[in-house]
Amino acid sequence: MKTALKNILIASAVAAAAVPGFNADARPSRADNGAKYVFFFLGDGMANAQVQATEAYLTTVNGGSARNPAHLLNPANRLNMCKLPVQGMQTTSDDGALITDSASAGTAFASGIKTKSGVIGKNTAKTQSYKSVATLAHEKGKSVGILSSVNLNHATPAAYYANVDSRNEYNTIGMQLANSGFEFFGGGGIDKAIAGTTNVWNELSNKGYSVISNRAAILNLTNSPQNKVVCINPVLAGAAMPYEIDRPAENLSLAEMTQVAIKDLQNDPDGFFIMVEGGKIDWACHANDAVAALMDMLDFDDSVAKAIEFYNAHPNDTLIIVTGDHETGGMSVGHATTGYSEAYTNLLSQTESFEAFQANEWATHKAANTNGYDWTATNNLAGNANMLALMSNKFGLVWANLNDYQKEKLEDAYDKSMVGANNNSGAENTYLYEGYMPIIVTITHILNERASIGWTSYSHTGVPTPVYAAGFESYRFAGFYDNTDIAKQIAAAMRV
Repeated sequence: MKTALKNILIASAVAAAAVPGFNADARPSRADNGAKYVFFFLGDGMANAQVQATEAYLTTVNGGSARNPAHLLNPANRLNMCKLPVQGMQTTSDDGALITDSASAGTAFASGIKTKSGVIGKNTAKTQSYKSVATLAHEKGKSVGILSSVNLNHATPAAYYANVDSRNEYNTIGMQLANSGFEFFGGGGIDKAIAGTTNVWNELSNKGYSVISNRAAILNLTNSPQNKVVCINPVLAGAAMPYEIDRPAENLSLAEMTQVAIKDLQNDPDGFFIMVEGGKIDWACHANDAVAALMDMLDFDDSVAKAIEFYNAHPNDTLIIVTGDHETGGMSVGHATTGYSEAYTNLLSQTESFEAFQANEWATHKAANTNGYDWTATNNLAGNANMLALMSNKFGLVWANLNDYQKEKLEDAYDKSMVGANNNSGAENTYLYEGYMPIIVTITHILNERASIGWTSYSHTGVPTPVYAAGFESYRFAGFYDNTDIAKQIAAAMRV
């Protein structure tokens, strides 16, 4: 190791160890078998912009101003992950692209290898399968928990138990989930669980798993742990959990599910490995819905708080790592229309996600207003009191307060959403809306811009993402490195 880099790592470890409540170089009080309890938190689509925007939003929610540094730095307005004493940065490219997808990124985190987009647990040629750090931990005797706010056989969670040529092999991935032997799965559902004669539910039963989808029964695991359990939220949006902003009372938050997993696994004398994915951060950023993303960021960060609580009870045996697999949406903290100012108070009026609005209010409105619609008229939106009221009540956008360009964009998007036609060219519509409902994504764009949040993409971007760590040998995660190094350092800390 170069002397300068070595000095940086030592300095980081010493500084981290000096922070009250955390010891970056903790040693177990037992025989040194490595970190006994390991938490790996993955914010899908989360990079520095998402972190900074969430802290600014939280500051505003708590009555402060994002323009006041004292407010921003108030511990009550800081994310739990940002309070972890060791911090680093990792690059996210995969084998063949500067901009990764979640399958190749998940494989890098889980198995420490580069592969191409879409591949899970295999090399680029798809000729070699690799074990994940979760599998290695399991082979060492640790219990394993895999949690996600999206479906449990989605790309990121799958990287910890599956080896497939394509992330789209949901049924095959589900069967590998059932055959993993891992003790705890929780969060979303299982997509395409039945394909022909292949039934994941039957396989789970055959392998001794209990499938629980009742809030009270899931919470009861904190008092009466079970071995081999799949906890699925009662209400799903597709196969995923609803966005946190839309969470129904009968569901658990990701943070609550994390607490259940900890209580269910903590009595294993060999410890545990728990991976928690905030998967819908990514989905909200794909849709350019900042408020939905920020609310899921807060739930994800509340999950980190559960790990910190556990760490405080087991400081010499616990390792916590938090990172993102890539950035999504090209989110910027700042916009061309707002210059050096911001107005995060604009975001406080949004009451539901783009997804919930589309499924409910928008579906009702469109059904009632499509008949006889003439898209060539210039004031279809401006003349519809019901739609203007929905924009105001659900997103805080008041028509009279918008400028001419914003009104023009909304009129075009409204026409396109109502009857599939407007004054734009096909290329313009693709650029403006991609596959999202034009009126809704335009509403969130304008709302976000007025707050000073911009978007450049509906896809992933290639920027590095932050890493936060605390606890046993967390010094390993200081510095600037590749995403594949994370799996290698986790394996080293666990002595596997």
